[in-house]
Amino acid sequence: MPKVRQDAWSHEDDLLLAETVLRHIREGSTQLKAFDEVGDVLNRTSAACGFRWNAEIRQKYEQAVELAKKQRKEKKRNEASFAQPVMTAQPKVTKSSAPPKKRQETVTNLSQVISYLETLQDNDHKQTTLNEELQKLEEENQTLIQTNQKLQSQLDSLKEDYQAFISIMDRARKMTMFEEQEIVNKPFFRMEKNGNLEHLAK
Repeated sequence: MPKVRQDAWSHEDDLLLAETVLRHIREGSTQLKAFDEVGDVLNRTSAACGFRWNAEIRQKYEQAVELAKKQRKEKKRNEASFAQPVMTAQPKVTKSSAPPKKRQETVTNLSQVISYLETLQDNDHKQTTLNEELQKLEEENQTLIQTNQKLQSQLDSLKEDYQAFISIMDRARKMTMFEEQEIVNKPFFRMEKNGNLEHLAK
């Protein structure tokens, strides 16, 4: 049956592709085989699956990919103790029993992937909330800074007005003292009957 191009990828399609690629990495297989497997299930080309993985999905699963690689290395270390002897009839048995096992693994791993994605979504939501709270606090802090600057400017203006007032009062006091001194020092005269002016002592 020829494979057709389908542009729309559903959330379930992405999960299936991600789980299959991770499983192949853990099992020491290649990503190309994973793309072929998903392509058979979704009736897509292997190239389309590969493009979808590299362009949209891989970056979301960087940690999962690294974990799968570690599991693959661990599996290779323990390969000697866990390896099963190869039987001539094994290919037939594996071929007949593999599909149900893969489907069961897919369902289990899909649940794990969904749980992992839900955790990421919850973390993203918490991070968004924290960012919003931080932005709000920064805005409030900026408002307080502007208010403080305004009050400081008003205080400086009041100080200048006060100094000007003190200066005016000081000049007025000095002028009053000077005028009083002039009055005190001003000479007084009295005209006598003969027309002469007589200086009167204070």
